[in-house]
Amino acid sequence: MLSTYKKKPAIGLNGFAVEGWKAIISLLEKRSTAKSILVIDYYTGINHEELQTQFAKFETDLFIHTKDLFISESDAEALTARFMTDDVLFGYNSNISLSEYFDQEKLQTAQLAVKEAKGRVVIFGHGAQLVSIADTLIYADMPRWEIQMRMRKQEAIALGIDNRNEPFSLQYKRGLFNDWRVLDRHKRAIYDKVDYWLDTVVANAPKMIDRETFYAGMDKAAVSPFRVVPFFDPAPWGGQWMKKKFELDASKVNYGWGFDCVPEENSLLLDVNNIVFEMPSVNLVYTRSAELLGKPVEARFGKDFPIRFDFLDTVNGGNLSLQVHPTTQYARDNFGLPYTQDESYYIMEAKEDAHVYIGLKTGIDRHVMMDELDKAEQGDLVFDADKYVNKIPTKKHDHFLIPAGTIHCSGMNAVVLEISSTPNLFTFKLWDWQRLGLDGKPRPINVQRGKQVLNWDCDTAYTEAQLVNNVKVVAQGEGWIEEQTGLHNSEFIETRRHTFSVPVTHYTKESVNVLNLVDGDEIIVESPTNAFEPMVIHYAETFIIPAAVGAYRIRPHGVSEGKECITLKASVRI
Repeated sequence: MLSTYKKKPAIGLNGFAVEGWKAIISLLEKRSTAKSILVIDYYTGINHEELQTQFAKFETDLFIHTKDLFISESDAEALTARFMTDDVLFGYNSNISLSEYFDQEKLQTAQLAVKEAKGRVVIFGHGAQLVSIADTLIYADMPRWEIQMRMRKQEAIALGIDNRNEPFSLQYKRGLFNDWRVLDRHKRAIYDKVDYWLDTVVANAPKMIDRETFYAGMDKAAVSPFRVVPFFDPAPWGGQWMKKKFELDASKVNYGWGFDCVPEENSLLLDVNNIVFEMPSVNLVYTRSAELLGKPVEARFGKDFPIRFDFLDTVNGGNLSLQVHPTTQYARDNFGLPYTQDESYYIMEAKEDAHVYIGLKTGIDRHVMMDELDKAEQGDLVFDADKYVNKIPTKKHDHFLIPAGTIHCSGMNAVVLEISSTPNLFTFKLWDWQRLGLDGKPRPINVQRGKQVLNWDCDTAYTEAQLVNNVKVVAQGEGWIEEQTGLHNSEFIETRRHTFSVPVTHYTKESVNVLNLVDGDEIIVESPTNAFEPMVIHYAETFIIPAAVGAYRIRPHGVSEGKECITLKASVRI
């Protein structure tokens, strides 16, 4: 049976779009005059050589590349050192501005040269908009998932530093804690100034849209159901379920991760008159946060999308690392984060021997356990997780709540829909089952950090009473039932499960809603007032309902018409 899971969902709209370098350069040539300033600003991860080669085709009196105006790499390393720290994985969120990367004397010399230029000027590179006011401003954007792929292939140059030869973990760390923070602040400041947006995700196949089309896409997405573009990644513990169910690349050894709603990293596709334009989905969060998130959520989280959905596939794979997430206070003190990664595991599929490790066994000696974890980290013993951690058998539709500080991991032979708050990379691995990473090297273990945040009160009784299938019926009618499945009262995300064979009306209640069809083949999402175009959703697809939508209706559709379907919905408690 062919997969119905849609891997390239797009928002359709009319507007302006052009593709191919020849057409793009021709359009810009026609737009520019004999004395004009063309500025090409861009995000990290773009192919410098490809873009520079194309934009160098313009006949210019002056061509400026901002990298020639930056401080030295050693100075850039010194500038960012306090945020990069000495930790192999963790840094501290940067508050550097992009202007600090410029050598002020070089910048002033360049600005004077622009003023004195007799003909056309092209300014190219990170922060190009800071050199001069543009007659035409282009922004070449890049989604983070693609940047990570390029990092692994040593094709992504960091901001002000060529670190392509460093291990992926260090490249990602610099991006997450510094470069993306710096460039996002800059991008947020220039949205209204950008004339054209450039998509260069596919090499030598660029696409460009204008400002009006960009905002038309943002406006439509902010008041309609939509999906971001999922991406999938192998893992040391990865399984085989997603590969088959979603018809992924069969040549990959496994797929452990399926990122179906991580707006900071996913792409958003705009289908503009059959030209599909790709951009970071976080652009929607930055430009339409009130409509998307809801004003109460925006007031609390600013321009952060606070809910994350992803898949963890261990079918015919292995256990995840035994792990714990930091408390909010620890995250603030050590990483500069305003909140931490609380989460839950919703079981999408499970074999008979599937299980989850969660919570500490009652009566264990914490000092002995930590001593054994320390020795295991050094390779002096094999840690016996079953001795200290509750190993709970699991089945489809179980829901495990995992507030920060809870020791946990999914065991083998399960597919988990992980519902969490958004911060990335904040997992302290305590034990990794004597396993190597996909690069053939041991993955970093963080016992010292983990022991500082472990909730020792989370014993067997606490786990069974508060963290496992804490489900209660909140409403029901003929053909439908609504259940509260979590999350824990210390977490800000609320989850509701709807089981239905008839249309069910939902209300966003001033919060963005994120849903997944966890059972059933096909549903349709409609507006009771025809305020948006209906959207068909298939099994396991995650979709986002902006807060501005208000009321929406979901019913079984197509092959599922008249049959029972189940959705799981997450929102922010207000």
